[in-house]
Parts: sequence; structure tokens; C-alpha cells
Amino acid sequence: RNDDFLYVCYDNEAYMNTGIQRSSATPWGAWTTTTPPANLKNQPKKDIVQIMAAHRIPYAATASIAYPEDFARKINKAKALRGLKFIYAFSPCPVGWRFPSEQTGRLASLAVQTKIFPLYEVEDGDRFLLNVEPEGLPVGEYLKPQGRFAYLREGDLERIQENVDREWKRLMARMA
Repeated sequence: RNDDFLYVCYDNEAYMNTGIQRSSATPWGAWTTTTPPANLKNQPKKDIVQIMAAHRIPYAATASIAYPEDFARKINKAKALRGLKFIYAFSPCPVGWRFPSEQTGRLASLAVQTKIFPLYEVEDGDRFLLNVEPEGLPVGEYLKPQGRFAYLREGDLERIQENVDREWKRLMARMA
């Protein structure tokens, strides 16, 4: 209906408030209480921003706690527009991801710098704009500090890297 509404979706990649349960936002290969080591999640994380963009809403964007100025700019931009706006806000969860809380900001930054969580905007479903050019670090730098990925098997890091590279190419093909 395109109601004038700003929706901010907080993503910590699982249902953390109900005991670290698997969700559509849980990435491939991650441990949760409902995906034990013998049965890790075998499906990729759903790309909710692309789903929202496909509906051609006036504004959709990704944001991260590691980039507060970018986050604030996107909130202000969204508030100035009419219609449905969607901001997908990424934040690591120390308890659910099994890492020391003092590493939260570092992991949030690594998600962007490894291209796992790109920061971009989509206007009217077809104008894509990259906001932060990532360094392109290997995904292992982001995954290895997290206990939820401790059960990955040989070849899994390579498989995840290939998927990240493929998704990055798809996203770059959409950029203006």
C-alpha cells in the first residue's frame, strides 16, 4: 500500500530472544540451538533487502553498527521521503554468535569488509548505490572468531567465499 512508514529491521541472524534459534536470516553453516553440529543450516540467508527492492518501495538500505554516520544518514534520508522505507540494520550478537562482547564492533566491520554484509541503498527498486567500498578481506577473518562457525568442515570456507563473491558480483551489476 506504500503507507508512509519507516521500518527498521534489526538483524542478528537468529531468533536470539528465544534461545538462539535458526531463522531465515541465519547464514549457511551457522550453528544455532535448533541446528546442531550434525545438521548445520544448509540454506543461505534470505536477502530481505532485495525482496523489498523487488516491491519497488521508495527506499531500502542496509546499515551496520560499525558505520554509525552511514546509519544516521540513511535514517535521515528515509525520514525525508514519502512512502514505505526499509532499513536493514546488522548487529552481531556476542551470546548467540559465541564471541567476546568487546569484539562486537570489529565483527560488524569485518562483515562489511569481507563483503558478507554490503552497505548500500536502493531507491524505487532500481537505483542501487554502494555506500562503503569494502577491502575484500577473506571471509575466514570474519567467520573464524565466531563459535557458531566452529563446526564448519573442510572446504566450507571456500564454499562460503565463492557464494559471497558470486553475490557481490550480482550486487555490483545492479549499481548505477
